[in-house]
Amino acid sequence: MGRVSVAPIEIERTESSEAPSEVPEPDVPWVTVVHNDPVNLMSYVTYVFQAYFGYSKDKANKLMLDVHHKGRAIVSSGSREEMERDVQAMHGYGLWATLTQDR
Repeated sequence: MGRVSVAPIEIERTESSEAPSEVPEPDVPWVTVVHNDPVNLMSYVTYVFQAYFGYSKDKANKLMLDVHHKGRAIVSSGSREEMERDVQAMHGYGLWATLTQDR
């Protein structure tokens, strides 16, 4: 039996047949949220915000009042790794904190 020869076929790729170019989505920042608890004094929470984040007494007090009256406050934002570090620090101070993606 004879051999069949197959010539390579060139396929022209058009724009529609090419894979779509990857467009990176904007990096949505993560946030550290401190929640109200029945244990820590308001003055202590204000102190923690000043000591750890370097916030002024006025800003720290405003955030503490948000925690107290609204039940939570966003105290920092940035990359996930930074917010994981901030949450761990808040836990180290005895505060209830979580991280979430800011939407």
